[in-house]
Amino acid sequence: MAMEATATNDNKQVTFQITGMTCAACANRIEKGLNKLDGVSSANVNFALEKASVTYDSKVVGIDKLEESISKLGYGTAKEAVDFQIEGMTCAACANRIEKGLNKLPGVTNATVNFAMETARVEYSPSEISIADMQNKVQQLGYKANTKQEIENKGDHRQKEIRHQKRILLLSAILSLPLLWSMVGHFSFTSWIYTPDLFMNPWFQLILAAPVQFYVGRQFYVGAYKALRNGSANMDVLVSLGTSAAFFYSLYLTIDWLFKGASAHHGPSLYYETSAVLITLVIMGKLFESLAKGRTSEAIKSLMGLQAKTALVIREGQELTIPVDEVLAGDIVIVKPGEKIPVDGEVVEGTSSVDESMLTGESIPVEKKSGDAVIGATINKNGMLRIQATKVGKETALAQIIKVVEEAQGSKAPIQRVADVISGIFVPIVVGIAIAAFLVWFFFVTPGDFAEALEKAIAILVIACPCALGLATPTSIMAGSGRAAELGVLFKGGEHLEQTHKIDAIILDKTGTVTKGKPELTDVLTDTDEQEFLRLVGAAEKNSEHPLAEAIVAGILERGITLPGTEAFEAIPGFGIKAIVEGKELLIGTRRLMEKFDVDARLAYDTMSRLEETGKTAMLVAVDNRYTGIVAVADTVKETSKAAITRLKEMGIQVIMITGDNARTAKAIAEQVGIEQVLAEILPEGKAEEVKKLQASGKKVAMVGDGINDAPALATADVGMAIGTGTDVAMEAADVTLMRGDLSSIPDAIYMSRKTMSNIKQNLFWALGYNTLGIPIAAIGLLAPWVAGAAMALSSVSVVLNALRLQRVRVRQ
Repeated sequence: MAMEATATNDNKQVTFQITGMTCAACANRIEKGLNKLDGVSSANVNFALEKASVTYDSKVVGIDKLEESISKLGYGTAKEAVDFQIEGMTCAACANRIEKGLNKLPGVTNATVNFAMETARVEYSPSEISIADMQNKVQQLGYKANTKQEIENKGDHRQKEIRHQKRILLLSAILSLPLLWSMVGHFSFTSWIYTPDLFMNPWFQLILAAPVQFYVGRQFYVGAYKALRNGSANMDVLVSLGTSAAFFYSLYLTIDWLFKGASAHHGPSLYYETSAVLITLVIMGKLFESLAKGRTSEAIKSLMGLQAKTALVIREGQELTIPVDEVLAGDIVIVKPGEKIPVDGEVVEGTSSVDESMLTGESIPVEKKSGDAVIGATINKNGMLRIQATKVGKETALAQIIKVVEEAQGSKAPIQRVADVISGIFVPIVVGIAIAAFLVWFFFVTPGDFAEALEKAIAILVIACPCALGLATPTSIMAGSGRAAELGVLFKGGEHLEQTHKIDAIILDKTGTVTKGKPELTDVLTDTDEQEFLRLVGAAEKNSEHPLAEAIVAGILERGITLPGTEAFEAIPGFGIKAIVEGKELLIGTRRLMEKFDVDARLAYDTMSRLEETGKTAMLVAVDNRYTGIVAVADTVKETSKAAITRLKEMGIQVIMITGDNARTAKAIAEQVGIEQVLAEILPEGKAEEVKKLQASGKKVAMVGDGINDAPALATADVGMAIGTGTDVAMEAADVTLMRGDLSSIPDAIYMSRKTMSNIKQNLFWALGYNTLGIPIAAIGLLAPWVAGAAMALSSVSVVLNALRLQRVRVRQ
């Protein structure tokens, strides 16, 4: 009975949201797979609700094992993500502690805390843990986590914090100035500076120093207490230890001086100024740091500034001006000349030209008419448009761009793990070094001189604060990804920003990537009446969804030819089409199609080859099994492709073009843009295989594409880049989105990645080098504590300012 009770107590139930199921057989498969696991007493999968409910013994099997089993079966479990604004962090050690605490919670898949942005992003299973549970955990650790809604209700926490820091800095500076004056008056080379006797009085110094130590410096004590309570140490511990040692030793000397018969004016050599000036400098450094960190998110602010604030909509026959957030999908929106288009939509009435440069980088306005799609935040130039809203709020293109940039800025690059590990172990080591230095000075260098030994220990504690180390990576990621977004390059995360600089081979899809992706009808060759020939060809091709067919039909309609109906239609993948028009059987397609249906078209093969050699795609046409002519289309190369490929080669990158098109057409296009290596006639599934082959040869491969058929290759590559003018599926599968739709964004992306990684390495070198050099200098007595405080503040500010240089990076056009 006792065993049964224990087992019952350990039984837990969890519900998963399953992704990837297509039929009831999928549900049965998952159910059987889960039920086979040791420790699972029952598993039920509901296909309609796409949910799995599992009862399991937590001592035998964990949530991760259950999820792994579902993954191995070829399905996924849906996760939710929440973003928090964290209050109370003072250094990278705080961020590490919160991150570890959140990652230990059951139901949390991944938590990352960004010290520079003061944010946390948590992926979690809502069936196991709530947002309130996560907030409670952060509170237990001594900090506060606010959701975006709570931040909106409370106002901008960072601005309030900056205003508070300015006030206490002013107070601290006013109180510390006389103490600094008294310290300067001690030096023989400053004897000419008049120092009032009052400034030298220990009681006067105590009255000035106490508020700085316990009111202004209260935040360091609170932070140190929270850290130590949770079994770790951070910057607050170092500052609290150093300043407290100076203050309380001075207090002891003051009391001792009083009992020994105090002189009215002058007392012993005190260190009140050390603690007060240190706190003032640290507060000043943190204020400069906060102001500089605020500038690293300028890209997000400028993107948000692009949004229209209001929209003119028609509701119940009336025109109403409403906030853009209140526009609903399906609303008819009126956009006057010169106004921003408020939401994504489709033109239902009117013609105009629209400036889409904010999204595509294309300076020439695009003509828009009824049926054309328009994008929110673009500018209507010269005509009135009526637009039906299709995507509003968080679904608009601009909102999605902002979301990608925010997530990239909040994510961690793998290189940051190095800094995180060092920050985590740094403080205890520094405290140990400071104690050792104190003992060496007290017993050996200046035997019995407590004040001298203490001064050296304080200098070590202060100079070694690892703030700069914690800021080195996230500030560069924020500034680099923000600048990249301004250039039309969206990195989905810090890891992709880091990975991109390693690329040494790029595979480019041809259609829509190297070329415009909009072929045109260029050649019509027939031995019959051309009008009649095109009438039949157009009727057959209008049933096909292939872009080449659309180009042929568009070209025929532009010639004013009316197309008859089609009696039968069949697409033959890889060959062409077969159709019946007005009782006549048409075959349009490749040589293989003609051979498949025994049509003798050999006389046309030479002509076809010549067309293909010039980069055109030629299609043979047969009517009632007799060859009657050729139609050819050409997909022209984008104006920027050749220059972009030249830049990539100059960067030392191998460039390969891949296409499902025939070898001759592919080679002709490749020659136009300067690509030597071409992979032609590759089926969609074969593109991913070609990526794997290149990776197997030791290359770091980027795949660039724009279509659904590119998605597998984009996902397989080390870095997948999607042309932003392409399909949503391609953009979803990619790691980097190139919003401007041309190849010049590829070298821009690589250049920004290289610049950002170089900036991160500079920051890490400076931060580590600064601490490594500063500690021994302080230990041998060459660094006064107040100088150490100034240097420590300067190091953090210099790291952030170095990262901000990325916002001024210029790329070659």
